[in-house]
Amino acid sequence: YPLLWRDREALATHAYHLIILDEAQTVKNAASQAAQVVRELTARHRLCITGTPLENHLGELWSQFDFLLPGFLGTSAEFTARWRTPIEKHGDGPRRDLLAKRVAPFILRRTKEEVAKELPPKTIMVRSVEIEGDQRDLYEAVRSTMDQRIRDEIAARGIGRSQIVILDAMLKLRQVCCDPRLVKNPAAAKVRERAKLDLLMDMLPELVEEGRKVLVFSQFTEMLSLIEKELEERGLRWTKLTGQTRKREEAIARFQDGEVPIFLISLKAGGVGLNLTAADTVIHYDPWWNPAAENQATDRAHRIGQTKNVFVYKLIVAGSIEERILALQDRKAGLAAGVLSEDADAITKFGAEDIDHLLAPLPED
Repeated sequence: YPLLWRDREALATHAYHLIILDEAQTVKNAASQAAQVVRELTARHRLCITGTPLENHLGELWSQFDFLLPGFLGTSAEFTARWRTPIEKHGDGPRRDLLAKRVAPFILRRTKEEVAKELPPKTIMVRSVEIEGDQRDLYEAVRSTMDQRIRDEIAARGIGRSQIVILDAMLKLRQVCCDPRLVKNPAAAKVRERAKLDLLMDMLPELVEEGRKVLVFSQFTEMLSLIEKELEERGLRWTKLTGQTRKREEAIARFQDGEVPIFLISLKAGGVGLNLTAADTVIHYDPWWNPAAENQATDRAHRIGQTKNVFVYKLIVAGSIEERILALQDRKAGLAAGVLSEDADAITKFGAEDIDHLLAPLPED
């Protein structure tokens, strides 16, 4: 939106008949500069178009409505007190249904299943693997240390102000699950086990031999580099797309045209804006709690133009934080469904109990 920055004053005073915000990303973050600018524009009609009206929390819905119908859902503080806290933290079903009824007249919702009925089936499978030996010991050491650190932080500052420490703990545990080499400490450097990477490298040669075209997504670009080295050692052809890729179109063309059967993609760089219908297999190497991000990545292959059945694999370490993240994905999906559809009965909440669950020890052998 460079035009918004250059001509902010002129745009703010000019009358527009209609303002359309594609994807609605401009206003999802209410505190962003973009959100502040577009709210100053004058128009008779306003429209937000987005595939993910709710990704993380109800505050995103408020921000969009604050652009569309200022005041309709009150101020941000009023909305949090009246709707977000009861629904997200206390699981208030009647309050959720009331909010759904309030916003329903202003939402035209069409799911992909309704729009693209000709799409072939999509099959989602969870492949789990157990970690053993030093990798298991490392996981437990990190988990125990971070668990105590989080408890101390919450006791001193409260759960609301401890999010950075909580996210850091989740990050480190996820890294241990992916590959101990992602964890930058001396103890991790000595670990030789890499259970999930071994699982992936058992899968990929078989899939390629079957003639499958595979997308491998990871949030960690360093993990993609480690996978890249394994592919080189096995003589498997691949291409890669991350935020550092300069020849983006060339990488896409190599995969789409059949030159290589494996496409390594960072979730952030390749989650949206790609048409990769040559793929019939999607592998999510490391799950995250937000289902919208994973779904958007999967839809790079499962979209209009796809003629083959699509198989989606989620790789997780059994009994670990990754297994518990899958449950959080269901809750997040329930939050969106519960507000955008009055018939849904799932609500998400995230608090101290969830943290205890995420940081629970690995089950005994």
